[in-house]
Amino acid sequence: MKIQNVEAKEILTISPRQDVQQQQLTIKKIQTWLVSRLAEQLEIDSNKIDVAIPFERYGVDSLIAISLTGDLEQWLGCELDPTLLYDYPTVKALAQHLFEECVVKV
Repeated sequence: MKIQNVEAKEILTISPRQDVQQQQLTIKKIQTWLVSRLAEQLEIDSNKIDVAIPFERYGVDSLIAISLTGDLEQWLGCELDPTLLYDYPTVKALAQHLFEECVVKV
């Protein structure tokens, strides 16, 4: 399953926590945000990222993982463990976890 870049640009404009309450985040929107940010970090086209492929296959290292986690904390307004990408090794798994831990609990 691939996420189209069109939605990603809309998602990147969402502000942290206050807008989360105004606009219902879904797993798909979290996936779209993750794909967009990951593509930006890796300097590849977002259409080349498959949500079921492990982060390590894209060359995600600890620096990218920490950066992405920090961006997620800011975007979602939810404190996250720096090892998150290792615990949930795909965009699909991570988005599901983030939805359950940060959005549903808001």
